[in-house]
Amino acid sequence: MALPASHVYIRWTFLVLLPVAAWLLLSAARSGRLKPLYDRHVRQTRRERMFLASLAFFLGFGGVRILTHMIRAGIGPFHDISAGGRHIHHLVFGIILLLTVGYIWLAQVGTGEGGLTWLGRVTCLLYGLAAALTLDEYALWLNLRDVYWAREGQASVHAAFFFGGLLSVGIWGASFWHALTREALRLLRPGAAGPKGG
Repeated sequence: MALPASHVYIRWTFLVLLPVAAWLLLSAARSGRLKPLYDRHVRQTRRERMFLASLAFFLGFGGVRILTHMIRAGIGPFHDISAGGRHIHHLVFGIILLLTVGYIWLAQVGTGEGGLTWLGRVTCLLYGLAAALTLDEYALWLNLRDVYWAREGQASVHAAFFFGGLLSVGIWGASFWHALTREALRLLRPGAAGPKGG
């Protein structure tokens, strides 16, 4: 079965961008500079919140897409969730999670003024995951029927990429990725220092 054009584009995007991002992160981690680079370029209350949310969004969206394809193909122990003979779509869990995170943020739990607490970081990650679960079934909102595998289901992919791009604009921190790239390229030079302690 041929993938729709938008799915082929997404697959190639992930096949190219994920290895590059992983290489940059691993290079910085190998040199022991990941934490100082993160602290210098990302660790600000607003920027860090959006960074964590967008990271969780993209990983969650990719994960839920993989999981739904595995369920459809009968791979692994995964299956649809049903209650009383009714299929429970994963957007339900996304909406519940969005409501929960919204309530926690209204109560200003974990949103310390001087910086994020551990709970603040967790809620940022949960927000990104919840948005991914919800937007992955955006086409269901529009059609009021299950069109996940139909042509109309591509609207979910487009909505997720639009929201992911909006969430990521300016917050991934060009300076952070430039610093990671410089660090990775520095390690490629002959005689570059290896990992600390070795």
